[in-house]
Amino acid sequence: MGMANQEAIQQFQSLMDKVDEPLKNSFKKVHQGFVTETLTRFLKARDWNVAKAHKMLVDCLQWRVQNEIDTILAKPIVPTELYRSVRDTQLVGLSGYTREGLPVVAVGVGQSTYDKASVHYYVQSHIQMNEYRDCVVLPNATKKCGKHISTCIKILDMTGLRLSALNQIKLLTAISTIDDLNYPEKTDTYYVVNVPYIFSACWKVVKPLLQERTRKKIQVLQGSGKDELLKARKTICLQIMDYSSLPHFCRQGASGSSRAVAAANGTTTTNCFSLDHASHQQLYNYVKQQAELDESDSPPLKQGSIHVRYPEPDPEDAKIVKTIESELHKLGDSNGLNNSFSRVRVNGM
Repeated sequence: MGMANQEAIQQFQSLMDKVDEPLKNSFKKVHQGFVTETLTRFLKARDWNVAKAHKMLVDCLQWRVQNEIDTILAKPIVPTELYRSVRDTQLVGLSGYTREGLPVVAVGVGQSTYDKASVHYYVQSHIQMNEYRDCVVLPNATKKCGKHISTCIKILDMTGLRLSALNQIKLLTAISTIDDLNYPEKTDTYYVVNVPYIFSACWKVVKPLLQERTRKKIQVLQGSGKDELLKARKTICLQIMDYSSLPHFCRQGASGSSRAVAAANGTTTTNCFSLDHASHQQLYNYVKQQAELDESDSPPLKQGSIHVRYPEPDPEDAKIVKTIESELHKLGDSNGLNNSFSRVRVNGM
């Protein structure tokens, strides 16, 4: 780390020492004992501009305090049948770990429908997965590897992506904005697989709008991505991950027994999106346990989503969303489709 970067971190730390006590307490939850690494994440997100990074982190902490994010892992989505419906329509899961110890997060972009619960449940679930990753998964990975692990990789499955994705653009924008402003620099690399034409068309116009730092993180792979994810990388002569950590949608034609992988992971399914998968069982049980510990200080939990305030997207990100919307509309017009694109609403539900 260069001298200028070290000075920026010191200035940032000095500014954070002056924030109010509630924000300091929330900051402890965020940094998990790794203060310098956390300050560095926010500085990277604002191109090492200390003033902008400080504002970003303070805004993040205020958002956490105002929306009680520090206790969101003690607020399960109940009953279980409702949570299963959320999991079946918001396809995200932990499939394993890379050879370097980073968690592998799989996302079913193309087949997530977000149509079995209110938007607020999907936002709550997404934030809970972020918090569980930061409070449990990454600390466990750090302990296991003997080095600080602060990021994950994401494998985005575009199978089934259609023009109707525009129905979900507001919800996806809200979730993306929450991540960008409150969980910056938590993803090392995005691998995009099973790419249909609609993604290729949008990617062509969106890619030039992205910051170089973001573009470098995104790799569009051939087919299911299996061959590239399993082969050794020339730079370090190491596979990205083993077969056992491949998401189920990447295993087409791969050697190995899915049943054996499931048994090794203590589960009956290799589908990491399913509530029956070991990683989701661990997450849901953890949240329920935290709720039981919290019951002495609060009334019994009732069914109902947590309403989290959605931050306003960055102007550049808003521009990208508009570009995607425009491209999807063009594709719809060229195919003679007449979509209302009005099914999902975020504000005023």
